[in-house]
Formats: sequence, structure tokens, C-alpha cells
Amino acid sequence: MGGLVISGGRVVDPASGMDAVGDVALIDGKVAALGTGLGGAERVIDATGLVVAPGFIDLHAHGQSIPADRMQAFDGVTTTLDLEAGVMPVASWYRRQAAEGRILNYGAATNWAFARIGAMVGTNEESSLEAFGRAMRDRRWMDNIATEAEVAGIVDRITQGLDEGGIGIGILNAYAPGAGVQELVEVCRLAAAKNVPTFTHVAYMARIDPQSAAEAYIRLIGYAAATGAHMHICHFNSSSKTDIARCYDLVRNAQLKGLNITVEAYPYGTGSTVLAAAFFSDPHFESRNGLGYDSVQRVTDGHRFRDRDELLAAQAEDPSQLVLWHVLDTEHNERHRELLDMAVLYPDGAIASDAMPWSMPDGSTYTGDAWPLPEEATSHPRSAGCFTRFIRHWVRERQAVPLIEGIRKVSLIPAQILEASTPAMAGKGRLAVGADADVVVFDYDTLSDRAEFTAMNRPAEGVRHLIVSGVPVIADGVMDVAARPGRPVRRPAITR
Repeated sequence: MGGLVISGGRVVDPASGMDAVGDVALIDGKVAALGTGLGGAERVIDATGLVVAPGFIDLHAHGQSIPADRMQAFDGVTTTLDLEAGVMPVASWYRRQAAEGRILNYGAATNWAFARIGAMVGTNEESSLEAFGRAMRDRRWMDNIATEAEVAGIVDRITQGLDEGGIGIGILNAYAPGAGVQELVEVCRLAAAKNVPTFTHVAYMARIDPQSAAEAYIRLIGYAAATGAHMHICHFNSSSKTDIARCYDLVRNAQLKGLNITVEAYPYGTGSTVLAAAFFSDPHFESRNGLGYDSVQRVTDGHRFRDRDELLAAQAEDPSQLVLWHVLDTEHNERHRELLDMAVLYPDGAIASDAMPWSMPDGSTYTGDAWPLPEEATSHPRSAGCFTRFIRHWVRERQAVPLIEGIRKVSLIPAQILEASTPAMAGKGRLAVGADADVVVFDYDTLSDRAEFTAMNRPAEGVRHLIVSGVPVIADGVMDVAARPGRPVRRPAITR
């Protein structure tokens, strides 16, 4: 046969339950055969002693660039999607990715926040981190209830994005907490009518009422029940802060009653966002979150803020600066470790990174072609080592779940969350004949994240081979810097 054979590895496929030594044959971007003794290929990868698994699928990745792809490739990711925020306009974003070329498979939702910005402020910039920061200087779209005419404009913009192939609706509710329930009901009705998920950063995250994380989840549960929309909860860990146990019970009970709610989390107690996020401006930030302003740390220079005045001054100067928000102290606090476990090991929950773009010291996003990344490029360790961290710590070291279940949480579950609305995902997250040839081959004994908060851009180690659409991107631990096999993941576009 032609193509590529991965020979003699431990083949782990959570869809079929396979966990056995064997061969995987790849031809023309698809899995052609599984078995033993599959010889005669143009190229053979000896995977003796290595794990062969479906490539990892990241539902929540904001990097969406060549530098971000390269770092995620060493994290075992073959498909990287920006669903929590999404993009706008959708069609031009997909055209630009195709023209520039991508290493990993890519895709995005349509962006509710930018629909709001366009309908309420009249600014129609293409979505980007920098444009998001600029838009935060006019707070009307963040703080105001939309009029009926503005709601119609928001829904029209989102509809166009969905018709252009957007994977669903990204709802950054926490960044526009002034949005009314009536508007969000209309957005969720649209999602239900189009049979697409919403990917929601819940409106509130405080540990105390009013406007607590619990209230935000009650709202989301209500939207699911009232509209029938598939509500996907982004970064359940960081949205729930130190109230994860209460929020876990609320969401789990709603799921067990049959509501279409899905969950993702990342394996860190520290979040990341832009400095201008509305929740940092809350005058009661410390009491409502149980955290001081020193929990907020600027990415570019590591500076921790002293007080509200200093943070507000920095917001005004450069609202799009990336910051870390240290919420759970998992190194020293046993209860915080238990809370993170609840989020990361949530039943049928996906692991998703919330990977951020790579920034230079001046705050600009790095989009260059250097590999390794420039030494001064910073982000969040999850942008380099989310999935390898999960498998290292929760699967190998602590044995909290078996390997096949760990692989399910990073590959099959993310695919299943999307496949009803985006048929292309039915070919991902699996090793079966006819599935997409997106495969990770790793050394289970050495697989590990290496990125730390003091050294964020260290690639993970242990991924020996990574194949995207049948094309090797990493071979024997070395990246092919010229490879651009990434293909778009999108819903079929509707011609208007």
C-alpha cells in the first residue's frame, strides 16, 4: 500500500475501546486500516513502546496563528478551535487562514461580543485581541441593555456569521455583563433554530450574591431549558472560581434532568484575560472574589498590581494587555486542589486550553515565523502544555482516570460535543477506518508540560510524532517548519 503506516504502537481509541498493540495505516488523509502486519507503505513510523491516539482537539484556543499552532502541536493538538470568543466576520477569517496556511486544523464560532459592538457602538472592525481592547474604551456595548432595534442588529450579525459557516455562537457574557436576559434568550433561540451550540463565558464569577457564579449558571441552565439550545460552558474551573463545588452540583443536576449542557475545563488554577475585562473594574472586586489585586499579574513583565487605582490606570493606558489571574492556590491549598479536580475530572467533560496569543514585551501579538519562539514571547503555560499536563498529572502520576479515559477527554468528547452541528467533527477524535488522519504518537512515560509562569514558552515534551490530515508535522520529536497541512473545520456555508 502507499501512504503511511504507524507500526507496533499501543493503539488507544476511546470510541471503540481499543487499547492494544497494532498498526495504523493512513492514506489520502484518512485512516485506511487498523491491525497487525500492515506493511508495504511508502513510509513507516516505528511506534514500538509509544502510544498512538487520535489527535487532541482543543475547543477553546485564542492563538489561531502559526506560532500558536507550533506550540500546541507539541501539546498533541491536531485541531484548534476558537469557540468561546469566535470571530467576526466569519467568511473573511476563514479565507485569511486558508491563504496564509495553518499547521493544525482550525475553526471558529461567530462572535456575539463583536456583534454587540457593531450593533450598539457602530464599530465594525474585524475581531482581534487589539480590536477588543480598543472597543472597551466605549463601554456602551459592555454595560447597556440593548434596545429592540439593537437586538435585531445583533441577531442579524450572528446569523450572517452562522450562514458563513461559523461553528456556533461564542458568548463572552462576562465581558458584557450589562446584556439583558431578553437579548440572550433571542440569541439562544437562534442557536436552537440553527442547531448550533453556544459557547459561553458565564456572566458572573463572584463567590457571593448578587451576581455570583451560581447565579450565572442558573441563568445558563434556564436558557437551555427555555430555548432548547445546546449550552456549552467554557472553562468551568475559572468561571466558578472558589465556588466550584456549588456550581458543580447545579450544572450536574441540570444535565441529569436531560438538559443539553456540556462542560470544559483546563488544568490550572490561574486564568488569563485582557486587562480591560469588566470584572476587574468592580469596586468590590476584593470582597466579591476573596482575592486581592495582587492576584492580577501582567504577562509581559510579571508585575502584580498593588491596588485598584494602579489597575485602573493600567487599564486606561493599554486595555488589551494580557494578564494572569491567580485564583486557586493548588500548590499550597488542599481544598483548592480538590476544587480543580472537580472541574478537570467533571463527568464527560472536555479538556480545553483557553490558549492565549503569544505576546511581545510591548504588548503586541507575535505572528512571526521564528522557531523556537522568541525568548521574550509570553502567554500562559496552558498555551504550551495544557493537554500534556492533564495526561502527566491526572492520568500517569495520580492515576485519577485510566489512559483511555484521559484520551477520551482530550479527543472523542470534544468531537462529540460538536458533531451534531458540525458534521466534519464526526471524523475526528477517533482511530477508525474512514476517520481523519489526525494522529498523535507519544511516549507515555515522558509526556509532560514544561511551561511555567516564569518560563511560559517552553514546548511540551514527549510527543514524538504528530500527523495532521495525513501529513507529519512532528517527526521523531522535530517539527517540520514548512508543513501547512491544517484544514478548516466549519459548517456548510449558506448562500444568501
